[in-house]
Amino acid sequence: MSAVDQLLNRRPAVGFAVGVVRDGSLDLFRGHGFADLASGTPVTEETVFRIGSISKTFTAVAVMQLWEQGLVDLDAPANRYLRAYRLIPARPGDRPATLRHLLTHTAGLPEVVRTSDVFRPLFGETVRVGQPVPTLARYYGGALRLAAEPGTRFIYTDHDFTTLGQLVEDVSGTPLHRYLRGHVFEPLGMADTDLVRSARIRERLATGYTLGSRGPRPVRDYELVTAAGGGAYSTMADLGRYVAALLGGGANRHGTVLKPATVAMMFEPQYRPDPRVPGIGLAFWRGSIGGHRIVEHGGILPGFTAELFLAPDDGLGIVTYTNGARNPMLWLPGETAALLAGLLGVPDWTVRTDVPQHPEVWSDICGWYRTPGRLTDLRAREMTGLGVEVFVRGGQLMLRCLSPVPVAYQGFPLYPDDPADPYVFRIDLSRFGIGTGRVVFSGAAGTGTTAVHFDLLPLSARKQTAATNPRRWLAGALAATGAALAVRRWRARR
Repeated sequence: MSAVDQLLNRRPAVGFAVGVVRDGSLDLFRGHGFADLASGTPVTEETVFRIGSISKTFTAVAVMQLWEQGLVDLDAPANRYLRAYRLIPARPGDRPATLRHLLTHTAGLPEVVRTSDVFRPLFGETVRVGQPVPTLARYYGGALRLAAEPGTRFIYTDHDFTTLGQLVEDVSGTPLHRYLRGHVFEPLGMADTDLVRSARIRERLATGYTLGSRGPRPVRDYELVTAAGGGAYSTMADLGRYVAALLGGGANRHGTVLKPATVAMMFEPQYRPDPRVPGIGLAFWRGSIGGHRIVEHGGILPGFTAELFLAPDDGLGIVTYTNGARNPMLWLPGETAALLAGLLGVPDWTVRTDVPQHPEVWSDICGWYRTPGRLTDLRAREMTGLGVEVFVRGGQLMLRCLSPVPVAYQGFPLYPDDPADPYVFRIDLSRFGIGTGRVVFSGAAGTGTTAVHFDLLPLSARKQTAATNPRRWLAGALAATGAALAVRRWRARR
């Protein structure tokens, strides 16, 4: 694939792999670079990589197996099934968190359980290899407190799927890693996939690297306490079998793990802050490429980044991963989507230039919108900061993130994206390797615009009064940041 060579020219990587699945099997594999630099071991189909949050989809499959058997109800309180610890409401009288809430990151669980964990590796969810991994009952101290009422907003967190993993253990009476091996991995022929670092995993496990100004450096090795949310190990050969099963309605050439109707339900929208954005299914993100329906999930851990994209209606899937690149979490999703677009025969997609602007709605849209939640909801803060501001500059409608990150604060033009709806826009993020993202504005009749919604993550921000806009504070923070960088550069030149 020449497109892969071009990608690797743009995005240097210690090790990289791409696999294309169609007609029920891994149809194409391309490995590049090294699984381990010290030994000179190349990347192959059998190299074991850490796949991060793609693990969440395995946990979701296990939950749906219990649902098919009538052992759990997706809309029942999770506390009905949990034995190891309890979910505590954020406020008395809040509705209980259900399994469906947990499967869609709308249960209200925080991204970081303890504020002090912000300063620890992977938010305190790791232990060094060789140290005992605490039980979740001990890790959570018997209770896990919610940060918001379930069903009211989206918060991406490992603790949703970690709790689902514990629930699978409590209902089945089997440790999760054994349950997944016996009910998901072995039936699908995934002999080299596991949730724990078994002997077969250790022998072929790739080393994770950071890629900085001095070249590749190995990351510290660790185990995840929150394994159900991000701890799995797998190979391209096994992920090819897994993707084939998802495209095959829950079955591949080796066996069956779910019914076709169940897999279809997992891909359907289960949470959307607005009907004009694709939202999330049960564990899987939803989207489209050139009119083709897409579901996907990524995985990010220090030293490892992975992406899994499916075009279910086309019977086509693609998996990519790397064990050492610069900021792969920013570009790997977009680059993988672009590879899939090429396979689908979709031309390069960008913002539309054939939809007219509607300046008559600008005064309604302009203002600042606050992103709710804790400052420790880091993925939301990385994307929008304290919120977003919509304004007009040089005759162009703009959106900027209220963040001290200069490139986010400078703003992005809003390009109309729907000829029939002047409140639907798209922003161009291609310079970050992300592609484009949809932005839609909503409001109730007679009230004007009250919220903005995004499709990159199903986040929403609510419109606030101008007097509360933190822009002045952020402008000061940006100036201070710029001054500090200038001083640093001056010192470096002395």
